Amino acid sequence: MNSSAIAQFRGSLAVGRAVYGLWVTMESPSVTEMAVALGLDWVVIDAEHGHLDWSDIVAHLRAAVRSRTVALVRLAELDRGLIKRALDLGADGVVIPWVETEDQLRRAVAYSRYPPEGCRGIGAERATGWGECLVEHTAEANDQVLVVPILETVRAADEIERMTRVDGVETFFFGPADFSASAGYRGQWEGPGVAARIQAMKDVVRKAGKSCGVVAAGDSNLAERFEQGFQMLGLGLDGGLLLRSLHASLAAVGRDRKIRSGLRIED
Repeated sequence: MNSSAIAQFRGSLAVGRAVYGLWVTMESPSVTEMAVALGLDWVVIDAEHGHLDWSDIVAHLRAAVRSRTVALVRLAELDRGLIKRALDLGADGVVIPWVETEDQLRRAVAYSRYPPEGCRGIGAERATGWGECLVEHTAEANDQVLVVPILETVRAADEIERMTRVDGVETFFFGPADFSASAGYRGQWEGPGVAARIQAMKDVVRKAGKSCGVVAAGDSNLAERFEQGFQMLGLGLDGGLLLRSLHASLAAVGRDRKIRSGLRIED
């Protein structure tokens, strides 16, 4: 657990600064090394979608060690075993998808903390220096760990005020695409009325003294989102940023085209 990076991350949010990061979906730890070298404030290693396995995840975590970049792992679901394993591997915190209720959020916090505050089991793994810094780690881990829920459904909007009362949660992330799908606009980033509903949720979170995050839709959207009150700002997904650059280069030589469903190649 990277205490100095976590302190810097929290300190920036506390004084109203933006913290910029990258959503990591590719297996190469070089992606996270680049993010660290460029001084990004955080990375989220995505184990919900895609093909990253535990070996890939720990390689990304190792790439962030001794840096000032917070390394979070987005898990496939709210699950005690998954949370324990990600934290045992040395993640600074977990990102939990599809959180819709106060009870779910309280369970996420409990799963992320050692007893008596929670129910996280103690293991002699990477987070504890394979047992050699067990006392030091367990003494500080409950205060250090970051638990970041993603609010991405209409139901979550109805529960948002209750969720902001949960201790141990400082930042709420928003997923516009899934929120749009749950509102009946599948395939849209922000369907009709969705932007306004997310803004309203963000206002509730900020009023409670907590911060909000979202992945920007593009470079110009970063400043817009910050002005709206979002502080934890994703520059994009690693694959998406690569594609954006490739499209620009291909367009410059008249060769640009879209990727087709099923990755079909058609002339």
